[in-house]
Amino acid sequence: MIRKSYLFIIMIFLFTTLQVQAQYSIYEPLIIDEVEFSFEDFGAMWTFDDIPEDYFLEKYGFVPDEEWLANVRLSALQFGRGCSAAFVSGDGLIMTNHHCGRGALHTIQEDGENLLRDGFYAETPEQERKVPGFFVDQLIAIRDVTDDVLSVMETGKTDAEKIDLRDSVIAAIDADYTEETGLECRIVTLYNGGKYSLYAYKRYNDIRLVMSPDFQIAATGWDWDNFTYPRYELDFAFYRAYDDDGNPVKTEHYFSWSNKGAEEGEPIFVVGRPGNTDRLVSMSELKYYRDVTYPITQFRYNEIYKAWFEYFKNHPEQESELLNRVLGTGNGRKSYAGRMLGLNDKYLMAKKQDFENKFRAKVEQDDELNEKYGHLWDSIDKVIGEMSEYTPEFYGYSQWGWRDHYFLGLARRIVSFAETMRTPKEDRDSSYIGKDLQDRIESLLPADYDTELQNLMITAHANFLLKTFGKENEVVKNVYNCLSGPEALEYVRNNSIIIDSVKTFELLNKYPEEILNCEDPFIRFIVKTRDRLNEISDKRNEASQTLSVLNQELGRLVFLTYGNKIPPDATSSLRIADGTIAGYEYNGTIAPGKDTYYGLWDRYFSFDQKTYPWGLHERWKIPPAELDLSIPVGFASTNDIVGGNSGSSVINRNREVVGLIHDGNLESLAGHFAYLPENNRAVATDSWGLIEALKYIYHTDRLVEELLTSILPK
Repeated sequence: MIRKSYLFIIMIFLFTTLQVQAQYSIYEPLIIDEVEFSFEDFGAMWTFDDIPEDYFLEKYGFVPDEEWLANVRLSALQFGRGCSAAFVSGDGLIMTNHHCGRGALHTIQEDGENLLRDGFYAETPEQERKVPGFFVDQLIAIRDVTDDVLSVMETGKTDAEKIDLRDSVIAAIDADYTEETGLECRIVTLYNGGKYSLYAYKRYNDIRLVMSPDFQIAATGWDWDNFTYPRYELDFAFYRAYDDDGNPVKTEHYFSWSNKGAEEGEPIFVVGRPGNTDRLVSMSELKYYRDVTYPITQFRYNEIYKAWFEYFKNHPEQESELLNRVLGTGNGRKSYAGRMLGLNDKYLMAKKQDFENKFRAKVEQDDELNEKYGHLWDSIDKVIGEMSEYTPEFYGYSQWGWRDHYFLGLARRIVSFAETMRTPKEDRDSSYIGKDLQDRIESLLPADYDTELQNLMITAHANFLLKTFGKENEVVKNVYNCLSGPEALEYVRNNSIIIDSVKTFELLNKYPEEILNCEDPFIRFIVKTRDRLNEISDKRNEASQTLSVLNQELGRLVFLTYGNKIPPDATSSLRIADGTIAGYEYNGTIAPGKDTYYGLWDRYFSFDQKTYPWGLHERWKIPPAELDLSIPVGFASTNDIVGGNSGSSVINRNREVVGLIHDGNLESLAGHFAYLPENNRAVATDSWGLIEALKYIYHTDRLVEELLTSILPK
């Protein structure tokens, strides 16, 4: 009885501890009028040249000095153009996520191998395999060039001129510094253009694979577990950078390994390159996303995902080739769904509204600021209002996102052909005249397309248009006869000319006007929408330029008013984010700060040991006796991350790796607009669990020794 009472007290203590920073919970009515913004809402993605020392001192009793920051910055890497990584030994060993490089595994496998399914390990340095096209960038220096950019930009008389001048001066600065230093130089836009920084990178182009696990452990749960927690996967991979002489890179800057990871409550730091956030935009723009652009984007993602997943299920023999397409589309679908949850969250939007109200009041009380910036919100409202009127048509009529719909692309090329044939012969390219004309026509004949996949894409596009515009829309009537699903597909296959090569050949040999006025649904789609699409594209470009200038002024105003109390939005540039391992409330219960290997096998057996989606590779099906299943496999932390942080190392104050970021929880997706500490969590593989897997599952003795000693074994 005493033991049960003791456990109950511990549970109550844990529950109340988790609620300390929460401003609301499911157990209390939400009173919108009492919701207030906090500087925490803007997150903690700090740039390395502007660390808020008072904040770090007050929160952790620790202020990173210049030497610490320089070491951390030089240890971190940008992995290609999309992920994060870091050196984890003095001999150029690199750690990142499996999903950051899995798309290239098939390019380096040998006959009889399936590296995506089975993984890879190089027993010796000589066996490490170079991955074509892979590179990493190391941030060497940061320089503020704000005045250089703004002084030129401000000479423009119109918004279009200002944008052109900005782009020109940025390109010139990039080129000058690249020539001067020999480094890869890029201008990073901060505070939406309120600040500009030059980032100079050293690039390593010879990157070789050292170890990659099997797909099933790197993506346990597939789409279902993506952006969730608790999570039981080891999404990691190790590479090595080589120098121009073909030797492993020697570096003084790397993260060493923490054998037992971090404790809950201990300060930890995520070092990586978060991709993009919109935390500094106006309420008007947030509502535009919520009510206009995001619903349409969700329709598109959802329909395309369903098409690819159906195709994937029908072709198990192509699993390795199709996995990346399915998971990539599923990732985008879930990402936008999570953002929409945030935009429809009354609490989050009330906090954003409270900030804007107080910010505007602060500006209005300052005569100088009000004269220069007071117009911003009304001007943004006007631009957003105009864009809202034609944005649905732009998304619906353009082929953005439909690259896998073969017939939309073919119809566009045929319409372009007909338009060219309307012009006098002397004005045409030679390939549209005489003998070459037949070659041009033959290049437009439908060939080598996958009928099953295209049937799925046609159905997806029909569903998308109907959901976007409704049955009364003229375009929907013209293309799919107001139908969706199988009925739309049947209509198209009965009425389309260009799905048949013989009929297409006959069509292309007719007069241009006959081609443009034919009854093919896809050609009708292009012909009926092109003029309006061109018109609204011009309007959209003009409005986007105006909005860009206004947002730059708004960002500059935020920076001038609050300084580094508010970090800049993420811009795919290196940041350091502080936090701690911590559980949180979800689904009426509590998620633990750390989860263990026990959960991996629980998921496997709970779903009947099926391959999809919680299956296990043969090497994992029976846990070895040496592996302690109570060891943490992953953790959730309050570190502020978004897409692009994949592969970021999580370190402690001793610059030791305690984890590897691979995801955020579902609640973190609303972090695109505001960071809410109550339940926004980064999700990481635990360093302790990872090293145990390398020892007892993969038996990668050489790699384990290098991680623990930071030296490549002889």
